[in-house]
Amino acid sequence: MVDEVAADQQPEVDEKLYSRQLYVLGIDAMKRMQQSNVLICGLGGLGVEVAKNVILTGVKSVTLHDTKNITLEDLSAQFYASEKDVGLNRAEVSLSQLKELNPYVPVKIHQGELNEEFITQFSVVVFTDSHIPQLSELSDVCHKHNIKFIASESRGLMGSIFCDFGTDFTVYDNDGENPVSNIVTDITNGNPATVTVYDDKPSHQLYDDDYVQFEGIEGMTEINNTEPVKVQVSGKHTFKIHLDTTKFSEYKSGSGGYVRQVKVPTKHSYQPLKDQLVNPTCIDFDYAKLGRPQSIHVAMIALSEFEKRNQHLPKPYNKADAERLLEIAKEIVPEALKTSLDENVVKMLSYTCRGNLNPMAAFLGGIVAQEVQKACSGKFTPLNQYLHFDSLESLGEDESKYPTEEDCQFTSTRYDGQIVVFGKQFQEKLSNVKEFIVGAGALGCEYLKNYAMMGVGCGNNGKMFVTDMDSIEVSNLNRQFLFRRKHVGSQKSTTAAEVVKGMNPAFNIVALQDKVAPETEQTFDDEFWEQLTGVTNALDNVQARLYVDSRCVYYSKPLIESGTLGAKGNTQIVVPKLTESYGSTRDPPEKEIPICTLKNFPNAIEHTIQWARDSFEGLFNKVPNEVNTYLSKTDYLKELDSENSRKMILENIFESLVSNKPITFENCVEWARIKFEQLFNNNIQQLLYNFPIGMITSSGTEFWGGAKRPPTPLTFDPKDQAHLDFVIAASNLRAFMYGLKGFTKEEYDFASVVSKIVVPEFSPKSGVKIQSDEKENKEPEQELTESDEQEIKVLTSKIPKPSELAGFRLNVSDFEKDDDSNYHIDFITATSNLRARNYKIPEADRHKTKGIAGKIIPAMVTTTALVTGLACLEFYKLMQGAEKIATYKNGFVNIALPFMTLSEPAEPPKQTYLGDKTWTLWDRFEVDEGRDITLKELMDIFKERHKLEITMMSAGKSLIYSFFGNKKSNEEKMKTPISKIIENTSGPFLPKEKYVNLEVCVQDLDNGDDQEVPYIRYKFRGF
Repeated sequence: MVDEVAADQQPEVDEKLYSRQLYVLGIDAMKRMQQSNVLICGLGGLGVEVAKNVILTGVKSVTLHDTKNITLEDLSAQFYASEKDVGLNRAEVSLSQLKELNPYVPVKIHQGELNEEFITQFSVVVFTDSHIPQLSELSDVCHKHNIKFIASESRGLMGSIFCDFGTDFTVYDNDGENPVSNIVTDITNGNPATVTVYDDKPSHQLYDDDYVQFEGIEGMTEINNTEPVKVQVSGKHTFKIHLDTTKFSEYKSGSGGYVRQVKVPTKHSYQPLKDQLVNPTCIDFDYAKLGRPQSIHVAMIALSEFEKRNQHLPKPYNKADAERLLEIAKEIVPEALKTSLDENVVKMLSYTCRGNLNPMAAFLGGIVAQEVQKACSGKFTPLNQYLHFDSLESLGEDESKYPTEEDCQFTSTRYDGQIVVFGKQFQEKLSNVKEFIVGAGALGCEYLKNYAMMGVGCGNNGKMFVTDMDSIEVSNLNRQFLFRRKHVGSQKSTTAAEVVKGMNPAFNIVALQDKVAPETEQTFDDEFWEQLTGVTNALDNVQARLYVDSRCVYYSKPLIESGTLGAKGNTQIVVPKLTESYGSTRDPPEKEIPICTLKNFPNAIEHTIQWARDSFEGLFNKVPNEVNTYLSKTDYLKELDSENSRKMILENIFESLVSNKPITFENCVEWARIKFEQLFNNNIQQLLYNFPIGMITSSGTEFWGGAKRPPTPLTFDPKDQAHLDFVIAASNLRAFMYGLKGFTKEEYDFASVVSKIVVPEFSPKSGVKIQSDEKENKEPEQELTESDEQEIKVLTSKIPKPSELAGFRLNVSDFEKDDDSNYHIDFITATSNLRARNYKIPEADRHKTKGIAGKIIPAMVTTTALVTGLACLEFYKLMQGAEKIATYKNGFVNIALPFMTLSEPAEPPKQTYLGDKTWTLWDRFEVDEGRDITLKELMDIFKERHKLEITMMSAGKSLIYSFFGNKKSNEEKMKTPISKIIENTSGPFLPKEKYVNLEVCVQDLDNGDDQEVPYIRYKFRGF
């Protein structure tokens, strides 16, 4: 068990632990969270999910309260309890494992009453196990004391969440999106003033009532110091501001400057529960179910009343109880909802309300924990005020096939909470599933927990495979909840398998460490894929997703796909023959920064950060790699593809091994100081020499203007911390390259040493080519002069031969963002900000720079939990064998807003041949004759069975037959087994390979018209 960290020993915010979350919330919101105490009441499946997520997100403390004991029904969702805990208090059973999740969050149990005096200690109070309508009095207490109140209940395939954050709740950022920034091209003197921005984007992306501030405006400098002003949009690239600029100085044309969106705090007011019970504010989540939330609202109130009157919940699939619940619903329905009551919703709640489903707990628990996070941090818009949700489609499409009351009786097993909803037969089906989870990171951990609680793969014939190549890092612990600090450095898949096996010992899990990719097709071979029931992707990159998707299409396996990005998440269900695949549609590629912008004309901090990252790679990775290659590879220089490359690499090798090879750390400091001069002074002077201020282009416009911001050379100042930071980072990285000892700023007087360094004077050169047009895709090559050729000869003669430096190698810096002692991020931050100063671009702190340079994907455990919950509700449908596309739901959530929508998947695009035969990406011609047939036999099969004549055939990149080929060769092929033809062309098959894909060109046998048809999957062995 990990000991709690004492309050006085806690870092202000542990950036390593909360790394991904910080890129969603920001430091200020995270600090507000760390000042908040949270009370969580109810530690069943939903409650422990909420507690897990809240603790991981990093509040000040969590107090647990529960008067109930563990039952067998709890075990279908309560992942911190087991059979041996039945009869013990739920909070006490969960305490030790919840305390291990986050050493910075103390967790304790309250065993007394929930009176007003006790409740007022907390910032947020959460109820997860009570009927929401019965919590009015406690809600009033919280409302009176401005304590944020959240209540949720999970009842089978329906669930509800209610939030009341008081009458004066401050939201500091309503959506969490990065503020919009635009380059200014004009500001009028007026009231209101009109602002015009550079048209490099389709629009300025501002909306009425947004607020903006100005920075770096020249001429009208008074506007730089104003408070945020409100916007009124007047065009795609213009807007008015509620500010009188009549007496301001005139804007200096062409000077640029920035206008940035500012997130202004807003006040929100909420009603107490008693008012919302009568007239609820609900959000619709599925356009196929408009009005459904209002019916669930009435049904939930009726369910509360039913239990009060009968001292028990309705029995599973008991028609008499369902009738009684419907009578109560009609009796108590609020006036505002009388016309919208769906009686089927009430009936289905009665049938399934005793259910305790892990996917519902995961989904609702993720949202509730996110609402807790909002309540504590003021980041994002809270739920307003009710969310009522159902997934009744998970029962299947045919009501006549719903389980019977007899089939849903308790069985005295840990799956009873699920059996009362789906029945014993369905549970048996789940237990014998063979599922493959690709990835054991944040999504993978949640999926493994969900499937283990559901009993997936827990039978005699069931199995769960999970694979992941990665090992556990500290930054994973904030959202990959199966891992602890003691696991850091261990393999994700094996550790996750071991931990989740502890949650359900019957879970038949096999952990692998292989990447699922073309190069591992001997591991994940035909036999492996064919045994699977389905696949669940838990990946974090598109390329891997596309490959797994292609395998699922090939082997006709269903795929559950999901992903998260900060507060956003999505799920996609891929069903063979029914839906499109993941690869059927994809996002457009990320827009790249033009090279000329990156190298010479940056106008945003993202440009300077990328330039700094490239500089890091060039100086501390590429150069030492070039030197090491020269020292180890004969004739390396002769193999280079151009004289320019040879000259540049020769210069790098000469500088590294001869002219600037450091002997002491002071030599490294000198190199860093001169590098500062080159990057931030000399190069800028050269640029301005080529393109002087005031230069007019051939079209008669000023060269410098709009997105092209004229730079200013920097003069080194040892008293400027940013200047010194560059020298400190660069000199330490240089020292590492040569195996010299580095020094921190506390150990070495950098300012004193650097002040004594003599820097060579610089004069711009004529004839230097600089790219100025983004239509060019690379830097123009400099023409080699006679002096350049002579220099190449001199450098070649002066560089030591590799044999003279036997055994000598430079250390290469492979970029690593998470090691704070390696100076990688320090160098990139300093370099980026100094270049930003050159171009008067607002600078970025280390945290933002690290996120951009390290391409860190923002992530939160709350989004991950709810997304996997949604996906597992789709898994139920797959196991039910649902055949209607409308039964399935793809989901998209943005819990920052909050927003959620569910919609049916798209059908796969259809193609036709021979006029009336349709096919999709799921179709192919299966040829399995029980033996390896000849080419002629295959062609005859197509003529007889499909009325098609094969004119060309290929396997992969190899053409194995064409009607216009050599006649003698074709005649020989006709008599040869197909596998032999392919082996003669492409080489031998893998040992376990059974199938080969054949792409064919065919013609209509009747009229000779070309036809577009699917490929052939030909089985040649393994019969």
